[in-house]
Amino acid sequence: MKILITGAASGFGRGAALELARRGHEVTAGVHIAPQATTLLSEAAEAGVTVETIVLDITSMEDQQYAARREVDVLINNAGVMEAGPVAEIPLRRVRHNFDVNVFGTLGMCQAFAPRMVARGTGKIINVTSMGGLVTVPFAAVYTATKHALESLTEGLKAELAGTGVEICTVNPGLFGTGFNDRGAETMLRWFDPTSSLSRPELLAGLSAGLEGQLDPAMVIDALVTIAEEQSSKFRNVLPVEIIPWIKAIQERTWDASKDDSLFINPAELG
Repeated sequence: MKILITGAASGFGRGAALELARRGHEVTAGVHIAPQATTLLSEAAEAGVTVETIVLDITSMEDQQYAARREVDVLINNAGVMEAGPVAEIPLRRVRHNFDVNVFGTLGMCQAFAPRMVARGTGKIINVTSMGGLVTVPFAAVYTATKHALESLTEGLKAELAGTGVEICTVNPGLFGTGFNDRGAETMLRWFDPTSSLSRPELLAGLSAGLEGQLDPAMVIDALVTIAEEQSSKFRNVLPVEIIPWIKAIQERTWDASKDDSLFINPAELG
């Protein structure tokens, strides 16, 4: 199969690109800047596999159109960024940047490839969202808002392309140790002043604990490879599956919470 993966310079995208290439697929790996392409090509050579790399800034229409010259069977929209910080204080330019990449960039990729897939009556689009597309995480609400938006767009895409032969699905990772979450948390260090924050000190004190216990990204890489290869996939794929009850518990709490009730649930509370 011919597979294009965005955000393939590191993390899930890099792992999936190398493994899919190892399995004999024609992989095009999109990276944000040219030096990342050089690094990935070197890693592919060391692994004994062949990968095509292209510089692909998904916020660039020119880059989207260049990528879309390729006939692909599977599009994996993995590229994304995280901006962290309190909703009432985070600079709006950072909010716009997060939406530009995660929402508009990903939507642009879907629109670039969907017409050709529909025309031939086959294809698959996999959008890597997040557990944050299903629940809101305090101090990462801007990021999770982008993933909520992407979840909605992906649901709409699935409904509207039903019967065309094009399959649409999501992969929703929890907290995995690719470095993405750590880099996202660091973004607020450039502008955030805890001494003047509107959030209570006891809430701010728990920020660092939110990155503890990150999981092995191999689980998500394996899932991306499986979903890319299989003929029919579940629409929503939450990983690890053990967090599904926690997600549903938070969703349920939002219906009944009042003024001073916390919406967020510590997973430890569920046992």
